[in-house]
This record gives sequence, structure tokens and C-alpha cells, in this order.
Amino acid sequence: MSEIIIRRQHDKSLAEARTAAEHMARELQEEFDLDYAWDGNRMRFKRPGVTGELTLDAKEVLLSIRLGLLLFAVKPAIERAAHRYFDENFPV
Repeated sequence: MSEIIIRRQHDKSLAEARTAAEHMARELQEEFDLDYAWDGNRMRFKRPGVTGELTLDAKEVLLSIRLGLLLFAVKPAIERAAHRYFDENFPV
């Protein structure tokens, strides 16, 4: 199993951060066929070979993705896509 972790500071309100995360989740759902659900300020998502969560707080967003063995070879492409979504929704 392989893991991708992305942590980014943000200057949004918690409501704005959740709106941005929801937008990002919908895009990921469309592009990668992910199922996701919110539990408070934590969004959990999954699809065959991928599980993860995105956690929000007042100053930071944390993304943790766990890839199954079969997706290890495409980890760099998945990591680039995750950074691209973060850049669009949580710009530095």
C-alpha cells in the first residue's frame, strides 16, 4: 500500500473551506468515480483500490490518500492531479 499526504494552510473561513472542498470532491467524483461522504469536517472517499480522507480545520486542509498495490505505478499521476485540485481550490 502506498500513501499520498498533502497538507496546505488556507485563509478561508471554515464554511468557505468546506465549499471549496465540496467543489473539489465533486470534480474528483466525476473524473475518478469516487464515492464520498462528510462526517463533520472530515470527508471520506473511496473507490476500488483507493481510500482516503480530507480533513478541514480553521487554518489547514489535510488530504490523505491510500492506494492499493495495483495503483502504485500511477501514484505520481494521482499525486499531480491532487496537487492541481488543491492549487485550484486552495491557492497559496
